[in-house]
Amino acid sequence: MTTTTTPPKDAAPGAAPGQPSAREVLLRGLRGNMRQYGMLIALASIVLLFQIWTDGTLLLPNNVSNLVQQNSYILILAMGMMIVIISGHIDLSVGSLVAFVGAMSAVMMVRHDIPWVPALLLALLIGAVAGAWQGYFIAYLGIPSFIVTLAGMLLFRGLTQIVLEGQSIAPFPEGFQNLAKGFLPEMGPYTQYHNPTLLLGLAAVVVLLLREWRDRRRQLAYALDVPPTGVWVLKCVAITAAVVAFTLTLASFHGVPVVMLIMCALLIGLGFVMRNAVIGRHVYALGGNKAAAKLSGVKDKRVTFLVFVNMGVLAALAGCVYAARLNAGTPQAGLNFELEAIAAAFIGGASMSGGVGTVMGAVIGGLVLGVLNNGMSLVGIGTDYQQVIKGLVLLAAVGFDVWNKRKAGT
Repeated sequence: MTTTTTPPKDAAPGAAPGQPSAREVLLRGLRGNMRQYGMLIALASIVLLFQIWTDGTLLLPNNVSNLVQQNSYILILAMGMMIVIISGHIDLSVGSLVAFVGAMSAVMMVRHDIPWVPALLLALLIGAVAGAWQGYFIAYLGIPSFIVTLAGMLLFRGLTQIVLEGQSIAPFPEGFQNLAKGFLPEMGPYTQYHNPTLLLGLAAVVVLLLREWRDRRRQLAYALDVPPTGVWVLKCVAITAAVVAFTLTLASFHGVPVVMLIMCALLIGLGFVMRNAVIGRHVYALGGNKAAAKLSGVKDKRVTFLVFVNMGVLAALAGCVYAARLNAGTPQAGLNFELEAIAAAFIGGASMSGGVGTVMGAVIGGLVLGVLNNGMSLVGIGTDYQQVIKGLVLLAAVGFDVWNKRKAGT
């Protein structure tokens, strides 16, 4: 007697018996990426809200460029902070380190006439040494990161006051200022748009689509669940539309800001390390289960040390960008930057328990805060209410993470 198996009603056409339907695959993918997709939807909703509320001012080309430059140092810090939190630690010293590096940069360039390129490299080296100093206490002496970086926050803030003697030092060379306020130079024939920006946008579309196609082909090769073809094509169309719209917006003003190129390089580099490099997988392993990671041969002390060195370098870079934007080294630089970076990381998908999060998620979280700040300022909401709203957004993001974990039964 022959027995036939009837596929489920919502099964994909041609699906083998027992294979998940297209609907099941789609729902499973959405659940697995709930936090990331949720933040993207939240960001798009906030942009749409303020675009309507400000009568189109939010997405004007000059405001978009200003938004990128205004939030660049927080996004740089957020990328490093995300990696620190994934490893199961925290860094409270980054705001003070931003101020200290900015002060040292001012002293080198203004008082001692050191050219801006060597001064920038020395500033990054100072950040690396500061990160290594804190990383040594955390990784090799076993002092909790909260205590070490709290001490670092006080120490670097005090050193900033000592170096600057309570006064601002300015101005910086034009080349250094261009780190934060410069744009990619125009090239080629005259058009209504910035030609190099158009080429970069086209390259970005090609690279992103090739990556989507490669990831889908790899998942199919290993018999993993993939979204239905129609959904995947729709995703590719959405990515293309978003990149093209953003590119045309920037190209209709002065083009791509220099600091955006720096951030993109960091995003690509750090994202690759965290996804594909051995040390990136070790960072996730340490944050997820430190004891199991150590038993598996992960050199926990070395990995933790390098995580804080990386954070120190990124804090130094953010300090240089912030100082370049202000065109001065100031004693009050970097105030509450550590809280902004931590908030961006948690809004972008980090977990207090560690082992969860992506570098891209940190950027999305930083953009959520940046658009909120910019949009609320454009509509005239006071800074007091802005703090209240940002606090509620952070609480909602972390609450959503807790709810999602409980629902998943983890």
